[in-house]
Amino acid sequence: MAREIDEAWISEAIERHRRFEQLRADYDRLVESHQVSVHSSDDSIEVVVTAAGRIADIQLHGGLQHRNPVEFARELRATVAQAAEAARWAREKLHDETFGKLRSLGEA
Repeated sequence: MAREIDEAWISEAIERHRRFEQLRADYDRLVESHQVSVHSSDDSIEVVVTAAGRIADIQLHGGLQHRNPVEFARELRATVAQAAEAARWAREKLHDETFGKLRSLGEA
């Protein structure tokens, strides 16, 4: 016995696929353009990172002449690690905001 083809279901599936592709493209643009700023514990270092994890900027506040190079490097690494975590958090938030409203084919 041949299966009946549900044309309406197929059309809806195609439309949902198109909608998903549009949401994915929107999400990709948001992730690349959304920026998060993280500061070191003493506010001497600021790292700006996109939600994609790309470092967009690093600002140093105050002089470096009296800083211990080893301590400064440690503080910079810690701030960059915090920025990576902030980027991950921003991606998750953007993902939830973008795809949270997407329903499955079974939902009306």
